[in-house]
Amino acid sequence: MRTTINSTIKGKAYEYACVLAIKELVTPIRPVEIIANSSLEIAEQRYNEITQDEQAEMLRSAKAGMSKIIEMEPKVTDDGDDKLTISLQPDNLAKGGDIRDVLIIRRSIKWEIGVSVKHNHEALKHSRLSMSIDFGKLWLGANCSKDYFTEIKPLFDMLSKEKSCGKLWSQLPSKENAVYVPLLTAFKNEFIKLNSQNEDVTENLIRYLLGSNGKDYYKLIHRNNNIATIIPFNLFGTLNTSGKNKPTITIPNIELPTRIIEFDFKEKSQTTLILTMNNGWSISFRIHNASSKVETSLKFDINLQSKPEKMFYIDVKW
Repeated sequence: MRTTINSTIKGKAYEYACVLAIKELVTPIRPVEIIANSSLEIAEQRYNEITQDEQAEMLRSAKAGMSKIIEMEPKVTDDGDDKLTISLQPDNLAKGGDIRDVLIIRRSIKWEIGVSVKHNHEALKHSRLSMSIDFGKLWLGANCSKDYFTEIKPLFDMLSKEKSCGKLWSQLPSKENAVYVPLLTAFKNEFIKLNSQNEDVTENLIRYLLGSNGKDYYKLIHRNNNIATIIPFNLFGTLNTSGKNKPTITIPNIELPTRIIEFDFKEKSQTTLILTMNNGWSISFRIHNASSKVETSLKFDINLQSKPEKMFYIDVKW
């Protein structure tokens, strides 16, 4: 639990470091306004909770990453001396698909870009499965069947009973065989069924995982090995626009997947499914218990296993 708390603190602190970095990089060129809101206040508090050495590292990392993003987005600095606005978004917007943490805005030309900020992790989502969660509706735009919920009901009835007894996951005889494998199997089979019955399931999955609100963005990842990683997600073709100057790095549009090639358990694993699709997409779904105590829901770590050739990333040293 302490690791999770520290991770949350550092994630928020890195958001604030990014705000400071953009301000420092852009202020010599144009006025910068930072929107005061509760998200900024929380991020600043978390930044002040870490050590000065950690602050310095985060700021160097954020400046290296944001400098590279500005190379791809010349409108941040060129075309006039109007104001640049920086805003941190509230976390609850992510539930609706907008996973951008930092917005960089020029209202005078009705232009903005967003940055999803991560501290030393790359998970796309931490979605859950439970009796009350219709993953088909939430992720794919197609409701799960009654058969799916009938199949998983005995699993969650058992978990509810064990929870009421105050059991720990470690006290279950075999959580993998008793829970993980049958739940993942039901999830996999329902996903395949939904895909066969509905159009755009694979496309909708990627939009859900990467941010389903129709907004392109950059992901900026702080790493502990003196590297910042930038990944552009240009699904809708709105990144990388020219202003007075052209971008020094070109970002191509990305093709979404249109069909499933394979969806099955990772070799020698009882916890992870691998979904392989066309156009270079592969997604891993690792299920786990997020608490030591038995709960009536389980959490996924969902990661990009492989990506289209056109989707690149840039590592910059800091």
